[in-house]
Amino acid sequence: MPRSNRRKFLATAAVGTMAVGRVAHGASENRTLKMGVIGVGWYGMVDAKAALGAGGVEVVALCDVDSEHLAQSADAIEKLQGKRPKQFKLYQDLLDVPGLDLVVIAAPPHWHALMLIAALKKGLDVYCEKPLAYDVREGRAMAEAVRGSDRIVQIGFQRRQSKSFAKVKELIDSDAVGRIVQVDAQIHYRAGTKDPTPQEPPAVLDWDLWCGPGPKIPYSPQVGHHNWRLEKTSGHGHLVDWGIHNIDAVRMVLGLSTPKQITAAGGLYQYQGKITTPDTLTVHFEFDRCPVVWRHRLWGSHEFAPEVNNGIFFYGEQATIFASDRRYAIIRKGKPPEEFEVPAELGPDHMADFLRAVRSRKQPACAIEEGYRSTATVQLGMIAYETASTVKWDEKAEQIVDNPAAATLLKREYREPYEHPYKT
Repeated sequence: MPRSNRRKFLATAAVGTMAVGRVAHGASENRTLKMGVIGVGWYGMVDAKAALGAGGVEVVALCDVDSEHLAQSADAIEKLQGKRPKQFKLYQDLLDVPGLDLVVIAAPPHWHALMLIAALKKGLDVYCEKPLAYDVREGRAMAEAVRGSDRIVQIGFQRRQSKSFAKVKELIDSDAVGRIVQVDAQIHYRAGTKDPTPQEPPAVLDWDLWCGPGPKIPYSPQVGHHNWRLEKTSGHGHLVDWGIHNIDAVRMVLGLSTPKQITAAGGLYQYQGKITTPDTLTVHFEFDRCPVVWRHRLWGSHEFAPEVNNGIFFYGEQATIFASDRRYAIIRKGKPPEEFEVPAELGPDHMADFLRAVRSRKQPACAIEEGYRSTATVQLGMIAYETASTVKWDEKAEQIVDNPAAATLLKREYREPYEHPYKT
């Protein structure tokens, strides 16, 4: 058996064996689903509240490495549902809760791979926040584990529920603006920073466990709660953390897979010494259909057109479309823009879609392979930036071609005693 096929076989066989015995939920099942949430400092609680709002769910367990976050979140859930969830520091203990049906993973992305694969082995359905993983090889191991199970997995790309992007896709597919020649995507905002000085972590926070399989870096408020998104060893920067939403939306609208060539340029011009990822970045993604250019700037005073700071321009031969989460505009030569507001509740709708998929056993809006492709795309962008080189991506082989320095960044070695799930 070829090595790559053997690796995939072993990954799928392991998860499939561990999940044997769990009865799949029937489409007509109306019983209350028991949910666990891993990571409740912020977005895990957003997801939990969305699930409770959708109905038919009881949050029975919470997990966090910050005991203060854990207690506060348990208090909030108890007020919402009338029952206090169990509390755990270790996610493995949460996964062992009797009767658990599904789990939300909202820890930082360097933990996602181990948590998701462990949940699959317990026979649980999973809602995993974006980005799917920290490195490309983790993402592939996760996708193979899902493929080898019968579990429903939704990745938290909430823009797949945007009625605005759905309408734009309809317009482009109907050739209303002609062939799309180029796409520009961007999210500019003033980041704001906290104290980057190394210091002792709060007594309520297990910092060693927080760092987990990633490098154990010195704690500071700037790399701790919330702000880890702009830290290289955890969130991996603005493109990977927030820009990934717009890149996923572009892929969805145009039906793109992954780019074949990537170049990037940028740097730290305003926040040097405060963050460890670029505050200014441009990435050129060469897809088969057309180029997609990403730009972000995390500083500046006032904008000339702040209404387009977060959004996507689709440049067609006959017209241009600007789209964001809840609005879009069609710009034609010699005519004023046609603007449309399209309200949507993206987070609640995405969670509701997941819960429907759990009950029906049908695929959700963002299944694992779509989450993998969008995550790999932005990760390749960061690899191009970090190596200051052109990255050529062979999608079929899932390899970077003729660039050994870039290829080494497809997989980050784990800190002992953790073991990376991707085995060659």
